[in-house]
Amino acid sequence: MKVTIVFPGQGTQYVGMGKNFEGTNFFEKANEAVGYNLAGLMLEGPAENLKLTENTQPAIVAHSLMLFEELKMILAGKGISVEQVLGHSVGEYAALSAAGVLSFEDAVRAVHFRGKFMQEATPAGKGTMYAILKQNEEIIREACKLASTESEKVSPANFNEPAQIVISGDKLACERALKIMEEKTGARVKAIELQVSAPFHCELMKPAELKLKDVLMKCTFDHQRIPYVANVDAQKYGLETPYETIIENLLKQVCGSVLWTQSIQKLADDSIVIECGPGKVLAGLIKKINPNIRVISLDSETGFSEVEAL
Repeated sequence: MKVTIVFPGQGTQYVGMGKNFEGTNFFEKANEAVGYNLAGLMLEGPAENLKLTENTQPAIVAHSLMLFEELKMILAGKGISVEQVLGHSVGEYAALSAAGVLSFEDAVRAVHFRGKFMQEATPAGKGTMYAILKQNEEIIREACKLASTESEKVSPANFNEPAQIVISGDKLACERALKIMEEKTGARVKAIELQVSAPFHCELMKPAELKLKDVLMKCTFDHQRIPYVANVDAQKYGLETPYETIIENLLKQVCGSVLWTQSIQKLADDSIVIECGPGKVLAGLIKKINPNIRVISLDSETGFSEVEAL
């Protein structure tokens, strides 16, 4: 038997995450990696501080990898191998750590800076993100292209599931894109403006991409032990992938689209997927992409018992 492991992204955090791992050295390692009391924020909050991107991202990656270490022992004991790993946005760092490429400390440290740089990349209020519901992908792509100008750009950011595509960019360009969609369809567009601290996965994040390169170049990239699927192209990268290619994928991901739908669509109907991180968001998305796929969410009352029963 083979399983695919998926790691969630931003928005899945909550106060109390990782409580089952209190007393382990994971929290100590996480605190050392970022240089402050990340454990305190994860376990006790306040929620407002945990929601800050520079705290959210390392918290999610740390919790995901705590769960993975426990999962890894169970799978090894049952002789179950991992076919591939993939993560949604920041979750890709947890996936690469699970694949043996990045250490726990380097993954947590890198995404702390990633979050910080993303937050600093654009002034508050300049950009925004909208979740577009039940709209044709080609219409969304065309509307973004037509709405973009030299100084104001908008583009698809997250392909979360077939009926939910998120656009991101300059606020005015996003609003123009919505109007163009309505003109093309002759109907009201179902759009939800996301309460995010910055417009992620668009060209406004270019300053963050440039700064992140220095951080990634200081990380130690070890030999990959599990294939991983990259957000930027939904392609599987095998065990001989050069670390330069992995760095390039991570840098492209900052401004590029998260091709989650396209990645999951490549899985077989009889796939067993284990969601390894806070919450059950990915399970919900995967069920909408392919309801035949079985998903086990570890951050639930029955998660680990379901794995034990495989």
